[in-house]
Amino acid sequence: MLDFISFDFSSILPVGIVLFDLLFLIIAIPIEAYILKARLKFDQKSSVFYAISINIFANVLGWLVFFAIEPSLSATNKSEVLNYVFFNRFQSEQIYSLLVLIAFFIFFATFLFKVITLQLLLLIWEKSDKKKPEQEVSLAQRRSSRRYKFNQVQRTNVVTSVLIANSLSYSAITIILVICFS
Repeated sequence: MLDFISFDFSSILPVGIVLFDLLFLIIAIPIEAYILKARLKFDQKSSVFYAISINIFANVLGWLVFFAIEPSLSATNKSEVLNYVFFNRFQSEQIYSLLVLIAFFIFFATFLFKVITLQLLLLIWEKSDKKKPEQEVSLAQRRSSRRYKFNQVQRTNVVTSVLIANSLSYSAITIILVICFS
């Protein structure tokens, strides 16, 4: 009667890739939040918010780019991608050199996107702070507080912080991949 409920979605959905992607997010977000907190002097809540935001945006953009590029791949490359997505292995050994090149490109593209996203989020956050009504604080205290926050962000560069955070999270993910595949 309810035969469609017993349908096995694992035969058509790449559950392994989805779970690995979720695992990578679970690993990357705390590492990057810690680095943002330590280097950019954010509070705990803000650093986690920024880390979640830049990683989710980067993840979504990565999947969109993948789905845009995938139709233009050759038949052999499509076969390699599908074999990896569904069976977690490659057909030929020649793909590994191309995979290293693609990994470097993905790292730097993700880094660039995360820097841009974080700077946009900081800009939006700054504009939303200006729209909030000021509490009864003296003008001198407000100016010194703003100068202090601005100087803190300027002293530790956003680009350098994101590079360190992205490098550490990618290193942790690479270590996990090496452990899984060995």
